[in-house]
Amino acid sequence: MSMPHPSSIRVVLVDDHAMVRRGLATFLKVFDDLELAGEAASGEDAIQLCARVLPDVVLMDIVMPDMDGVTATQAIRQQFPEIQVIALTSFKDKGLVQSALQAGAISYLLKDVSADTLAQAIRAAYAGRATLSPEAAQVLARAASQPPTPGHDLTKRERDVLALLVKGLNNTQIAEKLVVSPSTIKSHVSHILAKLGVATRTEAAALAVRHGIVT
Repeated sequence: MSMPHPSSIRVVLVDDHAMVRRGLATFLKVFDDLELAGEAASGEDAIQLCARVLPDVVLMDIVMPDMDGVTATQAIRQQFPEIQVIALTSFKDKGLVQSALQAGAISYLLKDVSADTLAQAIRAAYAGRATLSPEAAQVLARAASQPPTPGHDLTKRERDVLALLVKGLNNTQIAEKLVVSPSTIKSHVSHILAKLGVATRTEAAALAVRHGIVT
């Protein structure tokens, strides 16, 4: 039984798959300066666990049922700003990279990284330095060089309204479908027009179709 390193970095593992956690726990044992401080199978558990054990670094799975890793990361970073979070995921999705980093994750790595890379990322996060997988770095570079697509700032409800507007429904019909008052829909429509930078519903519908804002 190896003694914990005097200055070991305490790590919490968060993943809804027990096999992944087991693999990561085994990996941590290989490095003298890394120590497993606890495991959680969900975002909610992760937040409670962090409150109890106050780890240095959290390895956070991003795609989990119920509370996802982005939401959990945001909560942990708000409540315990001294805890660093590394997003660890099997997905290269552009939106996920941006959401995770906006939520406060310091690093974004894919689950197929080598043990050494992951260990270095944990040490770097502990020291306040970011590590991005090449894929994540590419996504961010691309995002920085592209203007945001129209409709990127629409809320879920505004997207629902826009989808019905594209189908040619009027405010009253949209209100019936979404079970809200026509005046609520009217204000949604005016927000949509403002966000899309158009003057009429027809232009909004055309723009939505052209940019694939609604499917």
